[in-house]
Amino acid sequence: MSSFRWHAPAAAALLAACATLAHADSAKASRYYEDALKRFERRDVDGAIIQLKNALQQDARMLSVHVLLGKALLSRGEAAAAEIEFNEALSQGINRAEVAVPLAQALVAQGKQIEVFKQPSLVPDGLPDPVRKALLLVRAGAASDMGDAARAQSQIEAARAIPPDDADTWLAEVPLRLRARQFDKAAIAADRAVQLAPTNGEALYQRATVPHVQGRIDEALKGYERAIAAEPRHVEAQLARAGLLLDMNRDADALAQVQTLLKLAPTEPRVLYLNAVLAERRHDSATAKASLTGITAQLDPVPIDFIRYRPQALMLNGLAHYGLGQMEKAKPYLEYAQRQTPNSPLSKLLAQVYVAEPNLDRAADVLEAYLKAFPGDGQALVMMASLQMAQGRHARAATLMQEALRTKDAPEFHTALGLSLMRGGQSGGAVDELEKAFQRDPRQNYAGMALATLYLRNGQAAKAVAVAERLVKQEASSPNAWIMLGVARRAANDLNGAREAYQKANQLDPSLAEPKLGLVRVDIAQRQFDAAQARLDALIKIDERNADALYELALLSEARGQTADVQRWLAKAADVSGARNTRADQALVAWLLRQEQPGPAMEAAKKLLAKAPDDPQAMITYARAQLANRDAPGARATLTNAARRSGFGPDPLTQIAALQLDARDLPGAAYSLDKALQAAPQHAGALALSSTVALQQGNVALAEKQARQVIQQRPTQALGYTLLADVAQARNQPAQAIESLRKAHEVQPSSGSLLALMRALGRQDPTGRGAQDLAERWLKTRPTDVAAWKALGDAQARAGAYPAARRSYDEALKLRPKDIEALNNQASVMIRQGEAAAAAQVAEKALALDPRNAVVIDTAGWAHHLAGNADRGLQLLRDARLREPASPDIRYHLAAALAKAGRKAEAREELDAALRAKGFESHKDALALAQTLR
Repeated sequence: MSSFRWHAPAAAALLAACATLAHADSAKASRYYEDALKRFERRDVDGAIIQLKNALQQDARMLSVHVLLGKALLSRGEAAAAEIEFNEALSQGINRAEVAVPLAQALVAQGKQIEVFKQPSLVPDGLPDPVRKALLLVRAGAASDMGDAARAQSQIEAARAIPPDDADTWLAEVPLRLRARQFDKAAIAADRAVQLAPTNGEALYQRATVPHVQGRIDEALKGYERAIAAEPRHVEAQLARAGLLLDMNRDADALAQVQTLLKLAPTEPRVLYLNAVLAERRHDSATAKASLTGITAQLDPVPIDFIRYRPQALMLNGLAHYGLGQMEKAKPYLEYAQRQTPNSPLSKLLAQVYVAEPNLDRAADVLEAYLKAFPGDGQALVMMASLQMAQGRHARAATLMQEALRTKDAPEFHTALGLSLMRGGQSGGAVDELEKAFQRDPRQNYAGMALATLYLRNGQAAKAVAVAERLVKQEASSPNAWIMLGVARRAANDLNGAREAYQKANQLDPSLAEPKLGLVRVDIAQRQFDAAQARLDALIKIDERNADALYELALLSEARGQTADVQRWLAKAADVSGARNTRADQALVAWLLRQEQPGPAMEAAKKLLAKAPDDPQAMITYARAQLANRDAPGARATLTNAARRSGFGPDPLTQIAALQLDARDLPGAAYSLDKALQAAPQHAGALALSSTVALQQGNVALAEKQARQVIQQRPTQALGYTLLADVAQARNQPAQAIESLRKAHEVQPSSGSLLALMRALGRQDPTGRGAQDLAERWLKTRPTDVAAWKALGDAQARAGAYPAARRSYDEALKLRPKDIEALNNQASVMIRQGEAAAAAQVAEKALALDPRNAVVIDTAGWAHHLAGNADRGLQLLRDARLREPASPDIRYHLAAALAKAGRKAEAREELDAALRAKGFESHKDALALAQTLR
């Protein structure tokens, strides 16, 4: 069984008619695509682009169209437009392996070399070997462009380590060695490339560049001629030969070569420049001017950033403008440069000025220089620590304050150290330091406020109330103290006491919004919605950009069940929030993910991360959005950064580790959990997750030890017993695994514990009878458990009891009509019962709910193929293949559809890829199809 398949009651006639129209458009789009593909294969790029754009007018979601259009545009030199198409394919869920290399090439062509290393979708790890190899070579070229020879060579070496040894990696090394004037190594690399590909035009061309750079002109000329003989359309070899002939004053031969080039590449600036030089030599000013104008026409529209790593292009356009007498236009190209001003040491007062600007980096430089001269200045250390905290460098801030405490044991230093530890996620150490500061000097209000906040964060509401009451006693006229008391009392469920504290704060300073917002929260908690609405309306009337009021309007809308308004208010709150206020942004991403809107959630997460690029919580939220959009490599990179910036806070590190597991980053999860357990060795969540990681890393003994620690801490929860079951399963002890899962289900019966036990029973008994009996007993007393109905249906389908499985999925769908998993699995069952046409209708409904899920797309495509809807089936199966190229079943399905469409060569390619896998569901059918294609 696939992980997703489904069924629903018969559709109404109108719905069926609408679906038919939609299929007609998709079928038309598919025909446009197939025609475009044929055109592209015979190098009719312009015709292919026209047909691809026609296809997009019919169906803008066809991944195959976006990919081929990107490649066609790139081949025509329209790199920016190509990048848009590749990114659109990524946003729609394509597997990044399909576009990583051309996207990187498009970026390089635009002068965005640094983006090749920054974009998460272009991380080589996790890509298939051929794609990873090609991408590493593009990255090598990008690094070389940026002048980073060491990085470029490391990329080449990494590519070369991927078998087989081919000419490409050696070819990439040649220009790198030439730039470094390592001629012997360049020659070795070029010779190796020619040895591996003796008739390859590019290899012969690169070999000729070595004597060319060394001034051995005759040898180079012969080398270029050999390259042209091997590949007559090799533009670079022809350009190099024409340039040499020009240098040798063989103008007639050079002109003949340029005439050939003008037919091959009529708009290539270098060809036009050679033509202009030759024209000048023969006093043909009109031709020279036309050629120079052609250069500027090509390069002027290109943003200078596109060619900043192309000195030859910069020089060509500068010379062209110069030759045309356009000096002002020539100047920026000929003088393009960027300089950084040096830093200067200043006093503490100057550092404060920079902070006020704000120019935090400059302030840090100033203080760093000052502290080298006066390392014991406590005030400067506190300033520097505060600055480091403002920049998210909490560990550095803590180190500075520990240095300050060695010079003087002052309460304010304990406060600063506590704050830095707090912001670095080390809540235990932060509490200790803040308690010291507050006990020694109750006037350390920052310490008291922070201490109360930590108590609240740790669920110690009573302690927070005690600290806040002490603050109020010391400063009865401070509205902030009363606000803190209101927050603490509300956390302690003393709503009337919280209302009293907020009202007191409001009396002390009616201009403050926070007491009014606190009263709104109390109103909502006490379900006094009209009163809450009135307070918020009054705040919005005063300031329509009050982010906190807009945020509370979202919460009020949710409490009232007005879900349509929640997103609107959160989006408004996020838009008007300042750079350091990301609460609404976080809530908006979470809301969109709950509403199963991964695309909008990703856009909101991008805005969040742009607002708080160094905030670990923002990174965690961004990673959730990346995972929802199936960008696991990007999520891994984000989470690695988040773990490094999260200090030793066990809660955020455990969150990060859980997401790293979802992103299949086992070493990263282990690193995060090690940090968490260093700070809190008994943290149950971290222990549980660490047990899972240890098991996946093969450390079964450690996994068992940690599982038993979890049981000791939480004996009435299923978690520890479930972990023990995993340990038993790893030891191939199925009986012990089932015993542990029965215990888990006994101490904490739930759908989760039921499903885990069902899976274990299913592995033990291939008929699935034990698992089915367990589910049936459960459902007698809990007939509304959707997960149990789906699990029962899955077990029945695996056992071949398709009518019973359909009934179980029907029950699940009565309870949750839009459950994608149940719908998808129902369609799969219908296919197995020979009801392909009906399954296709059901599968389309699943597809409408989750148009980015490769398995859902595959189910719909296969159903249409079997039902005889060839165009729709092929379109969907191509889409599924682009999203999940590693799935042998999907590739078999596509191969079958391609074979039926007469594209046998492409079908064989897909089938060969599928058959490299063993034991997949369609393996026998794939072998049978292979026989027909021989």
